[in-house]
Amino acid sequence: MDIAPSEAYELFLQDPDSFKTSAASPEDCLQAYRTTSQKARSIVCITVSAGLSMMHNAANKAREMAASELPGTTIEVIDSRTATPSEGMITLAAARAADEGKDLPDVISAAEAVKEKVNAIVFLDTIKHVYRSGRIPKIASKLGSVLNLKPILTLSGKVHFAGMARNRRQGIERVLQMMRDRVGDRPIHAALMHAYAPEEAEKLKEQVAAEFNCIELWLSEFSPVMGYACGTGTVGVAFYTED
Repeated sequence: MDIAPSEAYELFLQDPDSFKTSAASPEDCLQAYRTTSQKARSIVCITVSAGLSMMHNAANKAREMAASELPGTTIEVIDSRTATPSEGMITLAAARAADEGKDLPDVISAAEAVKEKVNAIVFLDTIKHVYRSGRIPKIASKLGSVLNLKPILTLSGKVHFAGMARNRRQGIERVLQMMRDRVGDRPIHAALMHAYAPEEAEKLKEQVAAEFNCIELWLSEFSPVMGYACGTGTVGVAFYTED
């Protein structure tokens, strides 16, 4: 809330094991609904995947709490089934639909349409922290770190392992090849992301811009919550095709 992600990563590098994460409470979500209800009669709340966080449950619990307190407000909670900029792309689609004056069902449809298409591929510079995601045991992550293995992950409901690379160059090429296989020659919306690796992310952005027909192309930082599980040096791409 009060420091930039890069500052959080600097603290992380000093003492990774001191970092802890926690989902927002239903009360936090309810307060957000209260604030928003002062400006709108309908609210669409798009959360990080329920398979990755308790955030979705908290948002739904707050929705139930708001039913009696905010009777004139309609609240819809959508599980994005993803995270990172791919979740942002779903949210942006909903926001654009609302900005065009579309009604609530159409705003939800816009979000759901992108949700069905969006992809997220992440390359980790180290495997040693990923046990925190719950996907692999801590001992396996330590062994992978000793062997200098660098995992490639995808996000679809939960985190999925898509492969390993021995070095950064090989890993980035694997990410780009996965994009080629899924995109073909269709135009795309894309966003690059990184955890304390701005130069690497900028290089990847240039590669994506040169190779793909990008309708829009963003560059952003992972939140420290994502970096907690992925570690610094992580880069990735989120994208979906334009029909």
